[in-house]
Amino acid sequence: MAIRTDRHGLEVLDEDTCWQLLSTHYVGRLAVSIANHPEIFPVNYAVDNRSIVILTGEGTKLAAAVLGAGVAFEIDGADPLFHTGWSVLLRGRAREVETMDELMEVSELPLATWGLMEKRRWVRIEPLTVSGRRIIRLPQSE
Repeated sequence: MAIRTDRHGLEVLDEDTCWQLLSTHYVGRLAVSIANHPEIFPVNYAVDNRSIVILTGEGTKLAAAVLGAGVAFEIDGADPLFHTGWSVLLRGRAREVETMDELMEVSELPLATWGLMEKRRWVRIEPLTVSGRRIIRLPQSE
């Protein structure tokens, strides 16, 4: 199968590959806009039915979900020795999980608070687009 590249020579990852990478990692970055100012937060997460679920407390992340504004979520990996890496970007809408059925469902995910503060608010990011790129390692010339 031929590798598809973008105009910069990066490999374009298909959506299934992006979800596979998302499902094998557990820390990403959530980008939100509050009062027209960008904010980016590291978050631990779980993949659930091709959506991203985070556990949070009161604050900016939850406010972004309640406002229904667009968000971005990104993970990446890099190998500095071989100068390779990849990135997956998800753009979508965040909303607070509120129904009892959905709360029971997300509470079964392998997701727990990392910090000292107890977090009890679940946010689901439903994707509108999922894309990914990988740096292709060029063969060494002899």
